[in-house]
Amino acid sequence: MDDRSATSERVASFGPFRLFPAQRLLLEGETPVRVGARALEILNVLVERAGELVSKKELMARVWPNIVVDESNLKVQVAGLRRVLGDGQPGRRYLASVPGQGYRFVAPVELSEPQKVSAQPGVGVAHGHNLPASQTRTLGRAATINALLDQLSRRRFITIVGAGGIGKTTVALAVAETLVSAYEHGVRFVDLSPLSGPHFVPSALASAVGLMIHSENVVPGLVAFLRDKQMLVVFDSCEHVIEAAASLAEQIFEGAEGVHILATSREPLHAKGERVHRLSPLELPPKSSELTASEALAFPSVQLFVERAAANLDGFELNDANAPAVADICRKLEGMPLAIELAATRVDAFGVRQLSVLLDDRIRLLKYGTRTALPRHRTLAAAFDWSYEFLPEDERALLRRFSVFSGTFTLDSASAVAADAKTDVVEGVASLVAKSLVSADVGGAVVQYRLLDTTRTYAMQKLTESGEVEDYVRRHAEHHRDLFERAGAEWEARPTAEWLEVYGRRIDDVRSALKWAFSPSGSASLGVALTVASIPLWMQLSLMDECREYAERALASPMAEPNRSERDEMKLLAALATAVTNVRGPLPETNLVWTKALRLAERLDESEYQLRAIWGLWVYRVSLGDCGGALALAERFCALADKIGDAAARQIGDRLTGITLHYVGDHATARRHLERALDQNVAPVPRLRFALAVNHDLAARSTLSMVLWMQGFPDQAVCGAKSVLDGARVTNHALTLCTALAYSASPIALYVGDLAAAERSVTTLLEHSAKHALTVWNALGRCLKGILLLARGDTAGLTLLRAALDLLREVRFGLRYAVYLGALAQGMAAAGQTADARLAIDEALERCERSEERWCLPELLRIKGEILRLEETADAIEAAEDHFKLAVDWARRQGALSWELRAATSLAELWHRRGKTTEASQLLSSVYDRFTEGFETADLMAARTLIHEFRTAPLQSA
Repeated sequence: MDDRSATSERVASFGPFRLFPAQRLLLEGETPVRVGARALEILNVLVERAGELVSKKELMARVWPNIVVDESNLKVQVAGLRRVLGDGQPGRRYLASVPGQGYRFVAPVELSEPQKVSAQPGVGVAHGHNLPASQTRTLGRAATINALLDQLSRRRFITIVGAGGIGKTTVALAVAETLVSAYEHGVRFVDLSPLSGPHFVPSALASAVGLMIHSENVVPGLVAFLRDKQMLVVFDSCEHVIEAAASLAEQIFEGAEGVHILATSREPLHAKGERVHRLSPLELPPKSSELTASEALAFPSVQLFVERAAANLDGFELNDANAPAVADICRKLEGMPLAIELAATRVDAFGVRQLSVLLDDRIRLLKYGTRTALPRHRTLAAAFDWSYEFLPEDERALLRRFSVFSGTFTLDSASAVAADAKTDVVEGVASLVAKSLVSADVGGAVVQYRLLDTTRTYAMQKLTESGEVEDYVRRHAEHHRDLFERAGAEWEARPTAEWLEVYGRRIDDVRSALKWAFSPSGSASLGVALTVASIPLWMQLSLMDECREYAERALASPMAEPNRSERDEMKLLAALATAVTNVRGPLPETNLVWTKALRLAERLDESEYQLRAIWGLWVYRVSLGDCGGALALAERFCALADKIGDAAARQIGDRLTGITLHYVGDHATARRHLERALDQNVAPVPRLRFALAVNHDLAARSTLSMVLWMQGFPDQAVCGAKSVLDGARVTNHALTLCTALAYSASPIALYVGDLAAAERSVTTLLEHSAKHALTVWNALGRCLKGILLLARGDTAGLTLLRAALDLLREVRFGLRYAVYLGALAQGMAAAGQTADARLAIDEALERCERSEERWCLPELLRIKGEILRLEETADAIEAAEDHFKLAVDWARRQGALSWELRAATSLAELWHRRGKTTEASQLLSSVYDRFTEGFETADLMAARTLIHEFRTAPLQSA
């Protein structure tokens, strides 16, 4: 084993830190330090070769193996590492740079044997939070942080208030970091600064907690999801969306008692339950020309200045000679952390004393020029002006141009938007990061840059003053159009998580670009192109209502119409119809939009979108419960797939046909289509084709399990339903899981009489549909819950079932409505509500016939027969017998052996009571004997008991 590998397996200690290379862990004392993977690897290399010069080339080869990256990436990572280590503070001298060559680790390092570190807060719990990687150490805020920790546990809702640049976010992140392990469901950080409008606030939180909302009003679904959670939510930078943030925070505070809220804002939210904590500037040293270095370093403002100065000027140290000047700078900047950081980055250019003189001139000038500005606003503006004016012109230009980005951006995006023939973007970015004007998040595979909210506001003002703003907001929009056109192609090939990691964070820039594009000074045609390109992003983030909003805007814009192609219109219509279906249900509007999209696709000979539109129309018809119309569309889909030779589409066509035939009542043919769909070995279905379709394989298997139960294979049906449910859980896809629960697992458990399994399945369906605000699916879950309660003899099921059916009727969702209505009628009859039961079963039968959804017709006829029996008149008994016979006949025609058994059981009981026991026994035995499995399920056990009763009963004459 060589020295390097030996070192990597041992613990390296330096200063207050311990580095565990094998565990990829850095501790300061006993506290884990969150540092990006690449920065940690740089530290590993330098510590392995402590005291040696490690060249830039060697470091880049080690940290970015087999990847060509620019040297600026290394500079940014080292700068971030220095900040995390506090490099430059007295007793903290770790990294020395050798200009043009590389870096050297200069602190003493002690090596010890490997240790196993027990789980620490913040270690191994990345799934419990989404906090950004630490960019800096928190200085001078220990008392504030401790006070907030104490208040938050008791008050639940605290807003940290203070001027821009005073360190609100830094303090909030420090509090959140400390509490990561204190909440069962973790900590979620919601950055509101990039949002272009208040209506995006709920969606930002939904995205942060991983919640997919498929309705227009996001907030009720959010509150329902959070209601039973133990979680800390951090709302950062609320000031520009303060009313929306206050409203959402208030509703969460009142509706989710286990959720604590920490907000940052320049002003209080004035929300119910809020406690305000005003953040003070960093403590300042007294004015004294005899202040020593050790005395000055007792003050956090000086500590911050020294740390930042040392990070930018190798070898900078505070001494007795320069301590008064440093203290003077901190006092002039009134302890404002961001202003101090900006000033400290210019020590390399001017030295401490000259810096103090220059800064004093700038603040004096600003005070006379803007008497109405608040003192701390003047201080920060002075720091920005002063930093900006001493930048080289190319760096000024970059800073101005970067202000068009709402969120984070990569080096590639920076180059695409801000570059010109005179500007070296790569070096410029590295320099702006070093000067604290651009923030770099080095925690991921690709460095993400951003401007702090205060910096962005200042830079946008400068961009506007320069007269360049229109040019660069256009370039920003064009870049994101091009970016998402590429992203659309990649969506088919890249794993979902990887695709979202790259493109999901761009949502705020898409929003701001579209806001400009559809403004009077924008470019509506560019807005249309960007809207079309962004469709996969909205689909993948489940931002259905937002997708609907922008698609409608793009379609309605009179400025865009002359340049909007029919192909773009077709794509927008398909996106609009998909979104409306999921947000509002099967409205007539959906049918109209899909029909228009289909006509355009046919005119353009776009087979892909023809298939998608036919599929959308099929979903619409099925949702209405119009099985006849749905079957015609399924057949049309298959014909088109055959015509163009698309095997993957033909597989979907078999699924659509099989599902529809099952509901029509042709179970044998349905099974053939479903099994053929499952047996075909074809390429995966492109995501973009049916972006919101449930997993095609699982949907086919879900329906197949129901067909198997119908055909008299209950054990296979139970096994199939379990397999479908297990597969649906793995997909982590809301609609897929709801489909498996509502259309397979729950009803089959009820049919076989496994009420405990039905309870588990229905409960999961209700919880999951509530979590994702899936209104229709939640109503289906309540229907099944009502049926479960009735099966247990609990008449509360009637109220629940009736209310759920009213909701389904309201949203025009008709699929399975008849069978649920039949269950309601049966429950009413059992409760003595015979008249209401007659009305309900007659409506169910009428719906069944009108929609051609005849799969449940045998059961509905049987239920009506049972209701008629209760009247006990001769005519009613005769009518009941006729209905039972008709039920048996329909079940035989459909090949629905399980329905036939139920109908035969009812008819046999009636015959037995009328003295026709021999006929009853023969009828029921003939059906029972055709079963080959499922003998421990409820219907078969009941039939077996009756057959035994018939065979042992004394002979009676008819």
